[in-house]
Amino acid sequence: MKYIETEFSGSLNGKVHIPGAKNSSLALLVASCLADDIVTLRGIPRIEDVNIIAAIGQDIGMELKQAYGQVIIDPRRIHNAMIDPGKASSYRASYYFAGALLSKFGRVTIGFPGGDDFVSRPIDQHIKVFKALGAKVYTFNDYYVVEAAELKGAEIYFDTITSGATINAMLAAVLAKGRTQLHNAALDPEVVDTAAFLNRLGARIYGAGTEHIRIEGVSFLTGGSHAAIPDRLIAGAFLMAAGLRGGQVTVMDVIPEHLGACLAKMEEIGMDVEFGESHITAFGTGSLKATRIRTGMYPGFATDLQQPMTALLLQAKGKSIVTDRVFPKRFAHLPQLRRLGAEIELRKESAFIRGGLPLQGGWVHATDVRAGTCLLLAGLASEGRTCITGVEHIERGYEDVISSFQSIGAKLSMRELNAQELPGRIHMNN
Repeated sequence: MKYIETEFSGSLNGKVHIPGAKNSSLALLVASCLADDIVTLRGIPRIEDVNIIAAIGQDIGMELKQAYGQVIIDPRRIHNAMIDPGKASSYRASYYFAGALLSKFGRVTIGFPGGDDFVSRPIDQHIKVFKALGAKVYTFNDYYVVEAAELKGAEIYFDTITSGATINAMLAAVLAKGRTQLHNAALDPEVVDTAAFLNRLGARIYGAGTEHIRIEGVSFLTGGSHAAIPDRLIAGAFLMAAGLRGGQVTVMDVIPEHLGACLAKMEEIGMDVEFGESHITAFGTGSLKATRIRTGMYPGFATDLQQPMTALLLQAKGKSIVTDRVFPKRFAHLPQLRRLGAEIELRKESAFIRGGLPLQGGWVHATDVRAGTCLLLAGLASEGRTCITGVEHIERGYEDVISSFQSIGAKLSMRELNAQELPGRIHMNN
Protein backbone atom coordinates (compact mmCIF):
# COMPACT_ATOMS: atom_id res chain seq x y z
CA MET A 1 0.00 0.00 0.00
CA LYS A 2 1.31 3.41 -0.95
CA TYR A 3 1.24 6.45 1.28
CA ILE A 4 2.50 10.01 1.08
CA GLU A 5 4.87 11.23 3.76
CA THR A 6 5.08 14.96 4.42
CA GLU A 7 7.29 17.03 6.70
CA PHE A 8 7.00 20.55 8.03
CA SER A 9 8.05 22.69 5.06
CA GLY A 10 7.98 26.29 6.25
CA SER A 11 7.13 28.91 3.63
CA LEU A 12 6.34 27.52 0.19
CA ASN A 13 7.67 29.37 -2.85
CA GLY A 14 7.78 28.67 -6.56
CA LYS A 15 5.84 28.24 -9.79
CA VAL A 16 3.45 25.49 -10.86
CA HIS A 17 2.10 24.84 -14.34
CA ILE A 18 -1.56 23.86 -14.08
CA PRO A 19 -2.80 20.92 -16.18
CA GLY A 20 -6.11 20.65 -17.98
CA ALA A 21 -9.17 20.44 -15.76
CA LYS A 22 -10.08 16.95 -14.62
CA ASN A 23 -13.80 17.69 -14.57
CA SER A 24 -13.64 19.11 -18.08
CA SER A 25 -11.40 16.37 -19.45
CA LEU A 26 -13.70 13.56 -18.33
CA ALA A 27 -16.60 15.16 -20.21
CA LEU A 28 -14.53 15.92 -23.32
CA LEU A 29 -13.19 12.38 -23.62
CA VAL A 30 -16.63 10.81 -23.44
CA ALA A 31 -18.17 13.51 -25.67
CA SER A 32 -15.75 12.33 -28.37
CA CYS A 33 -17.96 9.22 -28.73
CA LEU A 34 -20.45 11.45 -30.56
CA ALA A 35 -18.02 12.28 -33.37
CA ASP A 36 -17.89 10.49 -36.71
CA ASP A 37 -14.18 11.06 -37.17
CA ILE A 38 -10.92 11.31 -35.22
CA VAL A 39 -10.72 13.78 -32.31
CA THR A 40 -7.53 15.26 -30.84
CA LEU A 41 -7.59 16.69 -27.31
CA ARG A 42 -4.80 18.66 -25.65
CA GLY A 43 -4.17 19.30 -21.99
CA ILE A 44 -5.76 16.07 -20.76
CA PRO A 45 -4.04 15.09 -17.47
CA ARG A 46 -2.57 11.62 -16.97
CA ILE A 47 -4.76 10.60 -14.05
CA GLU A 48 -6.49 7.40 -13.00
CA ASP A 49 -9.96 8.48 -14.12
CA VAL A 50 -8.63 8.97 -17.66
CA ASN A 51 -7.16 5.46 -17.55
CA ILE A 52 -10.58 4.09 -16.63
CA ILE A 53 -12.18 5.88 -19.60
CA ALA A 54 -9.50 4.37 -21.84
CA ALA A 55 -10.34 0.91 -20.50
CA ILE A 56 -14.06 1.45 -21.09
CA GLY A 57 -13.30 2.76 -24.56
CA GLN A 58 -11.35 -0.39 -25.35
CA ASP A 59 -14.34 -2.51 -24.27
CA ILE A 60 -16.75 -0.74 -26.64
CA GLY A 61 -14.36 -0.26 -29.59
CA MET A 62 -13.18 3.32 -29.06
CA GLU A 63 -9.45 3.76 -29.58
CA LEU A 64 -7.69 6.17 -27.23
CA LYS A 65 -3.98 6.95 -27.43
CA GLN A 66 -1.96 9.37 -25.30
CA ALA A 67 1.23 10.78 -26.81
CA TYR A 68 3.19 14.04 -26.81
CA GLY A 69 0.73 15.85 -24.57
CA GLN A 70 -2.24 14.91 -26.73
CA VAL A 71 -4.99 12.33 -26.57
CA ILE A 72 -6.17 10.99 -29.92
CA ILE A 73 -9.59 9.35 -29.96
CA ASP A 74 -11.01 7.29 -32.81
CA PRO A 75 -14.73 6.68 -32.18
CA ARG A 76 -15.49 5.24 -35.60
CA ARG A 77 -15.26 1.62 -34.47
CA ILE A 78 -17.49 1.84 -31.40
CA HIS A 79 -19.62 -1.28 -31.71
CA ASN A 80 -21.75 -1.42 -28.56
CA ALA A 81 -23.01 0.66 -25.64
CA MET A 82 -22.71 -1.81 -22.78
CA ILE A 83 -20.48 -0.23 -20.14
CA ASP A 84 -18.97 -2.60 -17.59
CA PRO A 85 -20.69 -1.83 -14.23
CA GLY A 86 -17.46 -2.34 -12.29
CA LYS A 87 -15.56 0.20 -14.36
CA ALA A 88 -18.47 2.65 -14.39
CA SER A 89 -18.75 2.51 -10.60
CA SER A 90 -15.08 3.36 -10.12
CA TYR A 91 -15.48 7.02 -11.06
CA ARG A 92 -18.21 9.66 -10.89
CA ALA A 93 -18.45 10.92 -14.46
CA SER A 94 -19.24 7.54 -16.00
CA TYR A 95 -22.82 8.76 -16.50
CA TYR A 96 -21.63 10.80 -19.49
CA PHE A 97 -21.46 7.60 -21.53
CA ALA A 98 -25.26 7.35 -21.30
CA GLY A 99 -25.76 10.78 -22.87
CA ALA A 100 -23.03 10.34 -25.48
CA LEU A 101 -24.00 6.87 -26.74
CA LEU A 102 -27.81 6.98 -26.54
CA SER A 103 -28.47 8.71 -29.86
CA LYS A 104 -26.12 6.38 -31.75
CA PHE A 105 -27.20 3.05 -30.28
CA GLY A 106 -30.69 3.65 -28.90
CA ARG A 107 -29.86 1.64 -25.78
CA VAL A 108 -27.11 2.11 -23.18
CA THR A 109 -26.40 -0.23 -20.27
CA ILE A 110 -24.17 1.27 -17.58
CA GLY A 111 -23.29 0.92 -13.90
CA PHE A 112 -24.16 3.58 -11.34
CA PRO A 113 -21.48 6.26 -10.86
CA GLY A 114 -18.90 5.91 -8.12
CA GLY A 115 -15.66 7.68 -7.24
CA ASP A 116 -15.36 9.78 -4.09
CA ASP A 117 -16.46 8.27 -0.78
CA PHE A 118 -17.82 11.47 0.78
CA VAL A 119 -21.39 11.21 -0.50
CA SER A 120 -23.56 9.16 -2.81
CA ARG A 121 -24.03 10.66 -6.25
CA PRO A 122 -27.71 10.99 -7.17
CA ILE A 123 -28.54 10.85 -10.89
CA ASP A 124 -32.18 11.91 -10.68
CA GLN A 125 -31.61 15.02 -12.83
CA HIS A 126 -29.82 12.93 -15.44
CA ILE A 127 -32.78 10.54 -15.56
CA LYS A 128 -35.12 13.53 -15.86
CA VAL A 129 -33.15 14.68 -18.93
CA PHE A 130 -33.30 11.30 -20.66
CA LYS A 131 -37.03 10.94 -20.05
CA ALA A 132 -37.73 14.48 -21.28
CA LEU A 133 -35.93 13.67 -24.55
CA GLY A 134 -38.11 10.58 -25.02
CA ALA A 135 -36.06 7.80 -23.44
CA LYS A 136 -37.11 5.15 -20.96
CA VAL A 137 -34.92 4.38 -17.97
CA TYR A 138 -34.82 1.02 -16.18
CA THR A 139 -32.88 0.66 -12.93
CA PHE A 140 -31.42 -2.53 -11.47
CA ASN A 141 -29.23 -3.33 -8.47
CA ASP A 142 -25.87 -2.20 -9.82
CA TYR A 143 -26.69 -0.81 -13.26
CA TYR A 144 -29.33 1.02 -15.26
CA VAL A 145 -30.51 0.95 -18.87
CA VAL A 146 -31.47 3.99 -20.97
CA GLU A 147 -33.44 3.21 -24.10
CA ALA A 148 -34.90 5.37 -26.89
CA ALA A 149 -35.90 4.64 -30.47
CA GLU A 150 -35.55 8.36 -31.16
CA LEU A 151 -34.56 11.43 -29.17
CA LYS A 152 -36.60 14.59 -29.61
CA GLY A 153 -35.81 18.07 -28.36
CA ALA A 154 -37.60 19.26 -25.24
CA GLU A 155 -37.92 22.00 -22.63
CA ILE A 156 -35.99 20.83 -19.56
CA TYR A 157 -36.16 22.58 -16.20
CA PHE A 158 -33.56 21.39 -13.70
CA ASP A 159 -34.83 21.13 -10.12
CA THR A 160 -31.38 22.00 -8.84
CA ILE A 161 -28.25 23.42 -10.45
CA THR A 162 -26.05 20.54 -11.53
CA SER A 163 -22.98 20.68 -13.73
CA GLY A 164 -22.98 16.95 -14.50
CA ALA A 165 -26.60 16.80 -15.62
CA THR A 166 -26.23 20.01 -17.65
CA ILE A 167 -23.31 18.49 -19.55
CA ASN A 168 -25.12 15.17 -19.97
CA ALA A 169 -28.16 17.00 -21.36
CA MET A 170 -25.98 18.69 -23.99
CA LEU A 171 -24.45 15.34 -24.94
CA ALA A 172 -27.84 13.71 -25.37
CA ALA A 173 -29.46 16.66 -27.14
CA VAL A 174 -26.86 17.52 -29.82
CA LEU A 175 -28.06 14.70 -32.10
CA ALA A 176 -31.72 14.82 -31.01
CA LYS A 177 -34.33 16.02 -33.49
CA GLY A 178 -35.39 19.63 -33.02
CA ARG A 179 -34.64 22.14 -30.30
CA THR A 180 -33.78 21.47 -26.66
CA GLN A 181 -33.77 24.26 -24.11
CA LEU A 182 -32.19 23.85 -20.67
CA HIS A 183 -33.40 26.08 -17.84
CA ASN A 184 -31.61 26.58 -14.50
CA ALA A 185 -28.48 25.22 -16.19
CA ALA A 186 -25.10 25.20 -14.44
CA LEU A 187 -22.73 28.07 -15.26
CA ASP A 188 -19.47 26.20 -14.62
CA PRO A 189 -16.47 26.78 -16.92
CA GLU A 190 -16.46 23.02 -17.56
CA VAL A 191 -19.96 23.30 -19.03
CA VAL A 192 -18.78 26.11 -21.32
CA ASP A 193 -15.70 24.11 -22.30
CA THR A 194 -17.75 21.05 -23.24
CA ALA A 195 -20.14 23.18 -25.30
CA ALA A 196 -17.23 24.87 -27.09
CA PHE A 197 -15.76 21.47 -27.95
CA LEU A 198 -19.05 20.11 -29.29
CA ASN A 199 -19.55 23.26 -31.36
CA ARG A 200 -16.11 22.72 -32.90
CA LEU A 201 -17.39 19.35 -34.09
CA GLY A 202 -20.49 20.89 -35.64
CA ALA A 203 -22.98 21.05 -32.77
CA ARG A 204 -25.23 24.09 -32.39
CA ILE A 205 -25.21 24.99 -28.70
CA TYR A 206 -26.00 28.55 -27.60
CA GLY A 207 -25.90 30.22 -24.20
CA ALA A 208 -23.47 27.95 -22.34
CA GLY A 209 -22.32 29.84 -19.27
CA THR A 210 -25.81 31.23 -18.65
CA GLU A 211 -28.87 29.75 -16.94
CA HIS A 212 -30.53 29.10 -20.30
CA ILE A 213 -28.87 26.89 -22.93
CA ARG A 214 -30.37 26.20 -26.34
CA ILE A 215 -29.36 23.19 -28.41
CA GLU A 216 -30.42 22.85 -32.03
CA GLY A 217 -30.12 19.20 -32.98
CA VAL A 218 -27.84 18.23 -35.88
CA SER A 219 -27.61 14.97 -37.82
CA PHE A 220 -23.92 14.26 -37.23
CA LEU A 221 -20.68 15.59 -35.72
CA THR A 222 -17.31 15.69 -37.46
CA GLY A 223 -13.87 15.16 -35.95
CA GLY A 224 -11.71 18.01 -34.71
CA SER A 225 -9.29 19.23 -32.04
CA HIS A 226 -9.67 21.09 -28.77
CA ALA A 227 -7.66 22.06 -25.67
CA ALA A 228 -9.15 21.52 -22.21
CA ILE A 229 -9.37 24.53 -19.92
CA PRO A 230 -6.93 24.69 -16.96
CA ASP A 231 -7.91 23.05 -13.68
CA ARG A 232 -9.17 25.90 -11.49
CA LEU A 233 -9.48 23.58 -8.46
CA ILE A 234 -5.85 22.46 -8.52
CA ALA A 235 -4.80 26.07 -9.11
CA GLY A 236 -6.80 27.24 -6.09
CA ALA A 237 -5.20 24.66 -3.80
CA PHE A 238 -1.66 25.66 -4.81
CA LEU A 239 -2.45 29.33 -4.26
CA MET A 240 -3.72 28.51 -0.77
CA ALA A 241 -0.41 26.77 -0.06
CA ALA A 242 1.30 30.17 -0.15
CA GLY A 243 -0.69 31.23 2.91
CA LEU A 244 0.37 28.38 5.19
CA ARG A 245 3.61 29.98 6.30
CA GLY A 246 3.95 33.26 4.39
CA GLY A 247 5.18 32.00 1.03
CA GLN A 248 4.78 33.07 -2.58
CA VAL A 249 3.29 30.73 -5.18
CA THR A 250 2.59 31.44 -8.85
CA VAL A 251 0.26 29.24 -10.89
CA MET A 252 0.85 29.34 -14.63
CA ASP A 253 -1.46 28.57 -17.57
CA VAL A 254 -4.67 29.49 -15.75
CA ILE A 255 -7.76 31.58 -16.41
CA PRO A 256 -7.95 33.99 -13.43
CA GLU A 257 -11.66 34.73 -14.00
CA HIS A 258 -12.47 31.10 -13.12
CA LEU A 259 -11.14 31.65 -9.58
CA GLY A 260 -12.92 34.88 -8.69
CA ALA A 261 -14.67 33.71 -5.50
CA CYS A 262 -11.60 31.84 -4.28
CA LEU A 263 -9.24 34.78 -4.81
CA ALA A 264 -11.68 37.17 -3.09
CA LYS A 265 -11.84 34.92 -0.02
CA MET A 266 -8.05 34.56 0.11
CA GLU A 267 -7.69 38.35 0.14
CA GLU A 268 -10.38 38.57 2.80
CA ILE A 269 -8.37 36.38 5.19
CA GLY A 270 -5.20 38.42 4.69
CA MET A 271 -3.38 37.10 1.62
CA ASP A 272 -2.29 39.26 -1.31
CA VAL A 273 -3.05 38.29 -4.89
CA GLU A 274 -1.70 39.51 -8.24
CA PHE A 275 -2.66 38.16 -11.64
CA GLY A 276 -2.09 38.63 -15.34
CA GLU A 277 -3.70 37.18 -18.43
CA SER A 278 -2.75 33.56 -17.69
CA HIS A 279 -1.07 33.49 -14.29
CA ILE A 280 -1.85 34.24 -10.65
CA THR A 281 0.56 34.87 -7.78
CA ALA A 282 -0.51 34.51 -4.15
CA PHE A 283 1.50 36.01 -1.28
CA GLY A 284 1.18 34.80 2.27
CA THR A 285 1.53 37.73 4.66
CA GLY A 286 2.19 35.55 7.69
CA SER A 287 -0.97 36.67 9.45
CA LEU A 288 -4.35 35.20 8.54
CA LYS A 289 -7.79 36.21 9.77
CA ALA A 290 -10.68 33.89 10.56
CA THR A 291 -13.65 34.05 8.21
CA ARG A 292 -16.91 32.41 7.22
CA ILE A 293 -17.31 30.46 3.98
CA ARG A 294 -20.49 29.23 2.33
CA THR A 295 -20.04 27.05 -0.72
CA GLY A 296 -22.23 27.50 -3.77
CA MET A 297 -22.49 26.56 -7.40
CA TYR A 298 -20.29 28.54 -9.80
CA PRO A 299 -19.54 31.44 -9.64
CA GLY A 300 -19.81 30.94 -5.87
CA PHE A 301 -17.09 29.44 -3.69
CA ALA A 302 -16.57 25.91 -5.02
CA THR A 303 -17.39 22.95 -2.79
CA ASP A 304 -14.20 21.32 -4.11
CA LEU A 305 -12.15 24.12 -2.53
CA GLN A 306 -13.69 24.12 0.94
CA GLN A 307 -11.49 21.20 2.03
CA PRO A 308 -8.09 22.74 1.14
CA MET A 309 -9.37 26.07 2.48
CA THR A 310 -10.08 24.35 5.80
CA ALA A 311 -6.38 23.45 6.05
CA LEU A 312 -5.50 27.09 5.46
CA LEU A 313 -8.01 28.32 8.05
CA LEU A 314 -6.34 26.13 10.67
CA GLN A 315 -3.54 28.73 10.48
CA ALA A 316 -5.92 31.70 11.01
CA LYS A 317 -6.34 32.79 14.63
CA GLY A 318 -9.93 32.82 15.82
CA LYS A 319 -13.05 30.88 14.87
CA SER A 320 -13.85 30.21 11.22
CA ILE A 321 -17.02 28.57 9.92
CA VAL A 322 -17.20 26.57 6.70
CA THR A 323 -20.72 25.72 5.51
CA ASP A 324 -21.25 23.33 2.59
CA ARG A 325 -24.83 22.99 1.41
CA VAL A 326 -23.77 21.77 -2.04
CA PHE A 327 -22.45 18.47 -0.60
CA PRO A 328 -23.29 18.59 3.14
CA LYS A 329 -21.58 15.24 3.76
CA ARG A 330 -18.26 16.41 2.34
CA PHE A 331 -16.55 16.55 5.72
CA ALA A 332 -14.74 13.21 6.00
CA HIS A 333 -11.48 15.14 6.28
CA LEU A 334 -12.42 16.63 9.66
CA PRO A 335 -11.77 13.52 11.81
CA GLN A 336 -8.43 13.16 10.04
CA LEU A 337 -7.46 16.76 10.80
CA ARG A 338 -8.30 16.14 14.47
CA ARG A 339 -5.63 13.43 14.44
CA LEU A 340 -3.13 16.19 13.72
CA GLY A 341 -4.36 18.27 16.65
CA ALA A 342 -6.96 20.44 14.92
CA GLU A 343 -9.95 21.64 16.94
CA ILE A 344 -12.94 21.33 14.62
CA GLU A 345 -16.57 20.68 15.44
CA LEU A 346 -19.12 19.59 12.85
CA ARG A 347 -22.72 20.75 13.26
CA LYS A 348 -25.00 19.62 10.45
CA GLU A 349 -23.52 21.13 7.26
CA SER A 350 -21.07 23.50 9.02
CA ALA A 351 -17.54 23.02 10.36
CA PHE A 352 -16.51 25.28 13.26
CA ILE A 353 -12.74 25.70 13.19
CA ARG A 354 -10.57 27.06 15.97
CA GLY A 355 -7.48 28.26 14.13
CA GLY A 356 -3.99 29.27 15.20
CA LEU A 357 -3.22 26.09 17.14
CA PRO A 358 -0.07 24.03 16.47
CA LEU A 359 -0.49 20.83 14.45
CA GLN A 360 1.44 17.63 15.05
CA GLY A 361 2.13 15.01 12.41
CA GLY A 362 0.40 11.63 12.41
CA TRP A 363 -1.34 9.01 10.27
CA VAL A 364 -4.39 10.16 8.30
CA HIS A 365 -6.51 8.81 5.44
CA ALA A 366 -7.82 10.59 2.32
CA THR A 367 -11.34 9.62 1.24
CA ASP A 368 -11.52 11.78 -1.90
CA VAL A 369 -9.33 13.98 -4.09
CA ARG A 370 -9.92 17.28 -2.30
CA ALA A 371 -9.74 15.72 1.17
CA GLY A 372 -6.33 14.44 0.13
CA THR A 373 -5.28 17.94 -0.89
CA CYS A 374 -6.46 19.26 2.47
CA LEU A 375 -4.44 16.66 4.38
CA LEU A 376 -1.37 17.39 2.25
CA LEU A 377 -1.54 21.08 3.10
CA ALA A 378 -2.15 20.35 6.78
CA GLY A 379 0.75 17.89 6.80
CA LEU A 380 3.12 20.45 5.31
CA ALA A 381 2.18 22.85 8.14
CA SER A 382 2.46 20.22 10.91
CA GLU A 383 5.48 19.56 13.10
CA GLY A 384 7.08 16.18 12.51
CA ARG A 385 6.00 13.59 9.98
CA THR A 386 2.52 13.14 8.51
CA CYS A 387 1.62 9.96 6.60
CA ILE A 388 -1.38 10.04 4.26
CA THR A 389 -3.02 6.85 2.99
CA GLY A 390 -5.80 6.68 0.40
CA VAL A 391 -3.30 7.76 -2.25
CA GLU A 392 -5.51 6.28 -4.98
CA HIS A 393 -8.03 9.05 -4.36
CA ILE A 394 -5.39 11.76 -4.67
CA GLU A 395 -4.11 10.25 -7.90
CA ARG A 396 -7.59 10.54 -9.37
CA GLY A 397 -7.04 14.30 -9.54
CA TYR A 398 -3.27 14.86 -9.76
CA GLU A 399 -1.00 13.72 -12.56
CA ASP A 400 2.11 13.81 -10.36
CA VAL A 401 1.25 15.15 -6.93
CA ILE A 402 4.76 14.67 -5.52
CA SER A 403 6.65 16.60 -8.19
CA SER A 404 3.98 19.29 -8.33
CA PHE A 405 4.28 20.12 -4.63
CA GLN A 406 8.05 19.68 -4.60
CA SER A 407 8.24 22.42 -7.26
CA ILE A 408 7.11 24.94 -4.64
CA GLY A 409 9.48 23.64 -1.97
CA ALA A 410 7.22 21.17 -0.20
CA LYS A 411 8.90 18.28 1.63
CA LEU A 412 7.00 15.14 0.69
CA SER A 413 7.60 11.76 -0.86
CA MET A 414 5.75 8.62 -1.93
CA ARG A 415 6.37 5.62 0.30
CA GLU A 416 5.40 1.97 0.42
CA LEU A 417 3.69 0.71 3.57
CA ASN A 418 5.19 -2.55 4.82
CA ALA A 419 3.34 -5.18 6.82
CA GLN A 420 4.94 -4.16 10.14
CA GLU A 421 3.60 -0.60 9.89
CA LEU A 422 0.02 -1.47 8.92
CA PRO A 423 -1.70 -2.82 12.10
CA GLY A 424 -3.27 -0.18 14.29
CA ARG A 425 -1.90 2.71 12.27
CA ILE A 426 -4.63 3.63 9.85
CA HIS A 427 -8.14 4.59 10.93
CA MET A 428 -10.65 6.40 8.78
CA ASN A 429 -12.99 7.43 11.61
CA ASN A 430 -12.70 9.10 15.00
